[in-house]
Amino acid sequence: MLQDFLDLFHKNDQLRVIDYPLDVYLEIPHLAYLEAKKPDGGKALLFTNPINKKENKKFDIPVLMNLFGSPKRVELIFKQTGEEIAKDINALLEFRPPKNLKEFFGKFNQMANLRHIFPKKRRFFKPDFQEIIYQGQDVDLYKLPILTTWENDAAPFITMGQIYTQSLDGTKKNLGMYRLQIYDKNHLGLHWQIHKDGQHFFNEYKMAGKKMPVSIALGGDPLYTWCGQAPLPYGMYELMLYGFIRKKSAQVAQCFSNPLYVPSDVDIVIEGWVDPNIMRLEGPFGDHTGFYTPIEPYPVLEVSAITMKKNPIFPATVVGKPPLEDKYMGALTERIFLPLLQKTAHGLLDYFMPENGVFHNLIFAKVDAKYTGHAKQLMHSFWGVGQMSFVKHAIFVGKDAPSFSDYEALSMYILDRFDVKNLIISEGVCDALDHSSNDFAYGGKLGVDATQGICKRDFILRDSQDLLFALQKNIPEVIDLQQYFIDSNTPICVVGIKKDQVSVLELLKKIDQEILYSLGIVFFVDYYKNDLKNPYMLIWRITNNIDAKRDLQIMEKTLFVDATDKGVMDGYHREWPKETDCTPSVLQNLKSYGVLEGVSEKMLKKFHICGFKKEE
Repeated sequence: MLQDFLDLFHKNDQLRVIDYPLDVYLEIPHLAYLEAKKPDGGKALLFTNPINKKENKKFDIPVLMNLFGSPKRVELIFKQTGEEIAKDINALLEFRPPKNLKEFFGKFNQMANLRHIFPKKRRFFKPDFQEIIYQGQDVDLYKLPILTTWENDAAPFITMGQIYTQSLDGTKKNLGMYRLQIYDKNHLGLHWQIHKDGQHFFNEYKMAGKKMPVSIALGGDPLYTWCGQAPLPYGMYELMLYGFIRKKSAQVAQCFSNPLYVPSDVDIVIEGWVDPNIMRLEGPFGDHTGFYTPIEPYPVLEVSAITMKKNPIFPATVVGKPPLEDKYMGALTERIFLPLLQKTAHGLLDYFMPENGVFHNLIFAKVDAKYTGHAKQLMHSFWGVGQMSFVKHAIFVGKDAPSFSDYEALSMYILDRFDVKNLIISEGVCDALDHSSNDFAYGGKLGVDATQGICKRDFILRDSQDLLFALQKNIPEVIDLQQYFIDSNTPICVVGIKKDQVSVLELLKKIDQEILYSLGIVFFVDYYKNDLKNPYMLIWRITNNIDAKRDLQIMEKTLFVDATDKGVMDGYHREWPKETDCTPSVLQNLKSYGVLEGVSEKMLKKFHICGFKKEE
């Protein structure tokens, strides 16, 4: 099945085959990382000769990357648009029993399609993914071309596995997608975050004192992988969504060494059991936030069997600083799940999660506010629903707001209506990958209500040099600044600062009241790590680096935000993580091999490929 999609990509000029031998350690993922950052998302990459230089090993399994990394490939995979799928979901949500025979026939096709949502078990045949079987002493994860993406990753990680689990009584099933660390030839770390169904099932097995079956499938129809990250309600099996979208049931077959069923057309299956009493440190890993995540204890899968087709393909993805493949996966998720979200947030018209806000860090929502406090009510609704509860910063605009794709006009709309009185500073659960909160998976949240109409203020616009000089008189640690949207009612000022054992908020005590009339929203960032003229990466860093309960301060009508790296002086006692930077020597190798195509110095600089650091 996966090969069928590669043939389709090839016909549509969406596939690049790389025969040159490249290392699973850094080289393959670095090339895919750069490919995904091309303006059109680049092409899918098939590496036909993956090697492990350190072990002097060649793999006979090709590696496929950037599978979902362009609008065209997403269209080829889904065979319909996100809007069309959303329309079908909305019709299902609005379904009413037919009142007469005429209505019955009118709704017959709609009802008939529901027969496809349940997976069909194929019990009496040997699936293709069991053409080759390794069990017992023959189990060896290192036979697979598993990648090490970043220099400081703890180990190789499986990044595009479909993780199949079921509840203790077998009545609920789940398909998830999360990273899997290789400990040794037959043990994997399972990065179950607190909100994953797999974690809920795990707790059931732990209370019962029983081992939990887990199977990891790789390959097959790419739609399985997308369904694994879909934000479905607890207890709803993701393969039902697959059947709904494909309009045909997923065909599943039983695994070789545990009772779980996986799709019969997948390429590779890793099967095993989890002892709920055994936890092991997992990480660090450079994740989709663009930062390394901390070392934390997670469950361990003891692999009992590895089965595969005779000619399998090993799919993988690369995560790090945006934009990457998840940009296109996330955009489709937005469209498809809008109708479902609208059912729990009355008045929601649309929403948008920009990739440089790494999705859960920033969301824009367009609402039809009907009464005072309606937008704020919807903010709280968002923070209480499923995976939306992990959103850190929410900006709500009215139905008259410009398109989300018109960044300039949308920003002006928001800033013309910005008022510190219309902010909500709250707290709640955060994504386990969030590094800025003082506590693991729990921290501050910010809501901005820009639905209340234009808000004018007495603002004294200053030339940037004059404003810089005035700020430096108050705070000598300030080095440079850049102003944005100076024609709006609330200009933005990004200030580059060099912190020295004193928190930014402590330094604000030195600010003269007079200068507040020239400041609307002020973001403080570390000068030597930021390009003040690169708003794309500034948004990425600012939304990653702030905790609303700790890092915001309001003075008169001015909002100050500390988006610098945090330390003890800020009341932050966790370890501040490193960023996911490419290794320059690896990029040089790729260039010398002649495989680095369409990568300019401008692109490397724009997306901070090897980090960004100004000279002292």
